[in-house]
Amino acid sequence: MRRHRHAKIVATVGPASNTPERLKALFLAGVDTFRLNFSHGSHDDHAKVHAAIRALEQETGRPIGILQDLQGPKIRIGTVKDGRLDLDAGESVRFVLEGGGGDKQAIPLHHPEIFAAVVPGQELLIDDGRVRVRVTGLDAASLTAEVVTGGVLSNRKGVNLPGTLLDLSPLTAKDRADLAFGLELGVDWVALSFVQKPSDMVEARALIGDRAGLLAKIEKPQALERIEDIIRLSDAVMVARGDLGVEIPHEDVPGRQKELIRACRLAVKPVIVATQMLDSMVGAPAPTRAEASDVATAIYDGADAVMLSAESAAGRYPVEAVAMMDRIIRSVEGHKLYRSIVAASDPGEEETPPHAVATATATLAEALHAKAIVTYTASGTTAARVARKRPEPPILALTPSLATARRLCLLWGAHSVQTGDVNSYEEMVTKAAHYAQAENFAMPNDHIVVAAGIPFHTTGNTNNIRVLQI
Repeated sequence: MRRHRHAKIVATVGPASNTPERLKALFLAGVDTFRLNFSHGSHDDHAKVHAAIRALEQETGRPIGILQDLQGPKIRIGTVKDGRLDLDAGESVRFVLEGGGGDKQAIPLHHPEIFAAVVPGQELLIDDGRVRVRVTGLDAASLTAEVVTGGVLSNRKGVNLPGTLLDLSPLTAKDRADLAFGLELGVDWVALSFVQKPSDMVEARALIGDRAGLLAKIEKPQALERIEDIIRLSDAVMVARGDLGVEIPHEDVPGRQKELIRACRLAVKPVIVATQMLDSMVGAPAPTRAEASDVATAIYDGADAVMLSAESAAGRYPVEAVAMMDRIIRSVEGHKLYRSIVAASDPGEEETPPHAVATATATLAEALHAKAIVTYTASGTTAARVARKRPEPPILALTPSLATARRLCLLWGAHSVQTGDVNSYEEMVTKAAHYAQAENFAMPNDHIVVAAGIPFHTTGNTNNIRVLQI
């Protein structure tokens, strides 16, 4: 089976979608990669879902990606008196590092990294910015603040510090245990939360190695300051607009989304746009028109994938949400302006032979109206280089590696198939023609364009183009 679209769909698994029957329905509706959110659920819960997805993969004969999303450090206030405090704009409050009775002059904030980093004048955003306070003074164990935006402060609400670099590893003890468990299961991608700087990626890579792709979640403004290095050290990127939108102005998020997608295309790294894409469908059978436009914008921007969170994890209409996202993507990609808009956002390419060959492959395939571009790829790099040009023909990515086939479920335009090794040029030609027909991309007399690296089994060495007529 093949998707009749280029952009991919990532769906989060949760109570609304964690049974084998519901996972199959979601896959048939259009899910390419399933996200396991390790902020919720036990190891046993995730193991059952992982096993069900792998069984579905065997049943359908199609590779399916699994993304493990680590929770990351969560900065929260402690327990407040009677479970809530009503804060009014202009009043003074006090946060304490140790203890705290939970009244307005002793709000528990047991995070020493905050006290080490903040200075008077900085703002703390609590409960996704619903409550804002500005620091007026601090010492080693407490800080005083003026309430800027009042509201209800309840137990364990999250705290954000825009513009403040915290001396905090993105990997907590829980994350390290979860990561070890996920790698043992065999997840295809690991998403790292709370990325602030390139060294965070190095720390995670040391633990993951090449056992899974490493995905950087961009949700902190500090990451934007070193984004080129962070992208370079990642295998993929997620634009986590929910958390990012708390710490930067709402009006800046769309522009940042476009910048990140462009930077990832230039770096040949898949990029996911995430958070609140069809949020109304958590409780309603249809999205708002604004939400449909939001998904469409990500596709026009050239994103590799779009993601559902609560819509598929806890919503009342998970299958309908996936089907809606699938319809929006196909509608956009079929629109008369889509090709020109995506072409206008082409970031260019590195001036190296492999990139030039991939660009020529895409250009040649479009000029010939080829039915498919067939890439032979061990690591996925050849397919990714071709995908960067966002060509109109689909990319049939043949790989001897099942792990690569699964990771390619995030890549724009790629239909991955695990095959045996190719050992000769003649075998490459024969297999390309065979799979183009077997996977319903081409028929006799159709043209396909084949890209590969020769000698075979050499990672990243894209240096050969072949035009075939079936």
